Parts: sequence; C-alpha cells; structure tokens
Amino acid sequence: MPGTVLLLAASPVGRGRLVDAASVLPVLAAVPPAVLAGTDTANVVELADPLEPQAVLTRLRAAATAPGPLTLFVTGQLQLDRRQRLPHLALARTTPATVRYTGLPWHWLREELRLRPPGSTTLVADLHADAESWAWLGANPLDCGRTTAVYGRIAPPRGRRTVAAPTYMKAVATILRSGSRPAVDQLHQAAVTRVAAEGEVGDLLLPQHLVPAQQQWPVPAPAGTGQQPVVAPGGAFVQPPPLPAPAGGAEPVAVAGAPAAVPAARPSAPGASPDPHTAISAAVKDGRHREADDLAAQWERQARDTHGDGSDQALHWAEVRADLAMFAGDAERSCRTWLTVAEARLAAGQPADAPAVEAAVDRAHHQWGRIGDPARARELGAALAELRRRVPGRREGALDDVRGRLRDLQTQV
Repeated sequence: MPGTVLLLAASPVGRGRLVDAASVLPVLAAVPPAVLAGTDTANVVELADPLEPQAVLTRLRAAATAPGPLTLFVTGQLQLDRRQRLPHLALARTTPATVRYTGLPWHWLREELRLRPPGSTTLVADLHADAESWAWLGANPLDCGRTTAVYGRIAPPRGRRTVAAPTYMKAVATILRSGSRPAVDQLHQAAVTRVAAEGEVGDLLLPQHLVPAQQQWPVPAPAGTGQQPVVAPGGAFVQPPPLPAPAGGAEPVAVAGAPAAVPAARPSAPGASPDPHTAISAAVKDGRHREADDLAAQWERQARDTHGDGSDQALHWAEVRADLAMFAGDAERSCRTWLTVAEARLAAGQPADAPAVEAAVDRAHHQWGRIGDPARARELGAALAELRRRVPGRREGALDDVRGRLRDLQTQV
C-alpha cells in the first residue's frame, strides 16, 4: 500500500525566528518519496513556511485520513499562547502576541492523528523552544497521541538574535539521501550521533504521551502524566523504555518503532480487550463501521454509568463515535454528535475558548458542510448557528459562513 509523507517546516519571519526551518526542505525533497515513507511508493506533501493555520490543518487532515502508513517530518519552533498557555507550532506570521491566532495549536496535530491505526503513524520532529515553552516543557510532556511513534528533539533557546539550524532533521535527511532506509529507530540514533558530534547538547526527548500504569480503562490519557523528558549522555534524545502492560485491562504502552499488536479476538463487550481503541481502529480499517460504533457505544454507556453523563470519560467516547460516523460517511450523525459534545462541555462549565470546546464546534461545522439533505442541513444548521454565537472559534467569519449557507438552504427543497 502506498505511504503518505507530510513535510512541514515553519518558523516566523523576522526577529521572532529561532530556527531556519525551511532550510531543511531542499535536503528532504531530494530524498526519493519511497525512501521517506519506507514503502514501495508514496505521496509527498510539502509545506514551506505556511501562513495560515487552517491551511495547514486542511493538509494535515487529508494526510491523516489517507490509507497506508503516514510519516510526518516537522521542523519549527514552539511557542505558548498568552491566554491558555498551550503549545503552538509558530508559522510565518506568528508573533508572541498573536500566536493564539496565527500559530498551529499542537493539539490540532494530536487530534487529527488520534484515530489512525496503531503502528501506522510516525512523527519525526526537530523543534526549537522559546524560553516560555522550554520552561513549560519541564512539567508537561508534548502530547503526540497514543498511537503515534515519535522520534526527534526539542532544542532549548540558543541565545538572543541567534537563528539556529535544524541540525537533527538535516542529519536525518542526509542519511536518507544515501538511498538506504534504515528502521526509524536506527535512523534516529544515527542522526543523534551526528548532532552530538557537532557539540549540541541539552536537547529534550520529544515524549510520547504515556498513560500511568495505575489508570484503568476507560480513562483517556490526561495532560501532564508526569513522564519526564529523558536526556541521554551527550544530549541524545531517546524514547523511554517500554512500560509493561499492567493487569486489569490498562492500556498497553506503544513504543516508538514497535508495531502495535491487534487482538486476535474481536471483543463484543467492554473489558474483553485491553485496549478498545485498537479493536475499533481495526474494525474501521476493515470497513466494519457498524461493529466499530457498537463497540464504542458500549464503552460510552459504561463510562456514563461509572463516571456520569458529562464526565471526560463519557465525552471521550462520544467524540470517538463522532469520528466513527465521519469515517462511515454519515456526516449528519457526526455533526449531531459533535454538537452534543460541545453543548455538554459548555454545560459542564468549560469556557467557550477551551481547546476541546472549539474543536468540537469546528468539527461539527466541517461535517455540517457535507450534509447533502437540505432539510437535515437546515435543522442542524440552526443549532450550529446558535452554538457559533457562543463559540466563534479561531477562524474569522465562521458564523457568517453558517448564516450564509442557511440562507441558501432556504431556497432548496
């Protein structure tokens, strides 16, 4: 099956630039697509210093929904928004004051990758952090999703008025240009060796978000699990050793480079599999959409009975079902479910600009645009317009877009 490769290099124009991210793209672009992907054939999408976060999201979403292995090469710099203190990948127009609107929120990347089948997604990253982001990383792992194998580094600020080079990613590209495609863990270690030889030390692991052993399903991985960055001798950045899967149905931890095993049996009830997400992903991949939704619905009911209707656990499974409806081509059901999730989060006291609330409304809006039945679209459009008044999101004109389409729908039978 063909692979997909996304090359993303982004950094601000002007004094806020910490790294010359785009300088690595000519080297990466010279590598044959099949070598970049580690597959017989591959499609490559290149984004050099993009301006708009929504444009990046569109390309990311298309890559995440493509069948086959997905490899992302991300080079750039991390900045925190001043309001919510959340990490963003700075884009060309990003400044410290505008990062919330001009940067790519890191959780967008995580959300787009979260339902990909385990073992099918690899992220190779060379990131540079400003002072605030570097301090934030001391207490917070950069969440890349449960099923994404992560390799790379996060480099500390190199000093004022110093624009760094993406030496880790250039080392990766140089190795791949030889024409050979070592296993990703071997590629990573070879690049680490080259960077260490150039005297760069102090870089942090870009960790995979691990679930603490004491947590049992169906609890989603929380922010800040306490997994600390690991710095190997010479400043190397490596994945932590795998944690054993605990008894009692807790989540097995995916390790970078190690394919996740899919249970041989298809569970029919909660508790039948140590990781229901694995079985659900396998069902979607096989086209068994009804079976995937039935399994997620069972976990949602159990979460509601155990933790309450508005709990994070129950809302997590509602979000999974919204995505499953999208994969099944049922835009109406997906939109309706995302609207319900957004309303539930607001009712639970989450602010209108909370990432989870904005994401739910944005996804509802996206699915609403794909509903072909005018009557159904009018019905859900009214609810979406009301919600958009409370949650305008980061994209300018979102409410006007809903109102405009509703006017068009009034003329359709």
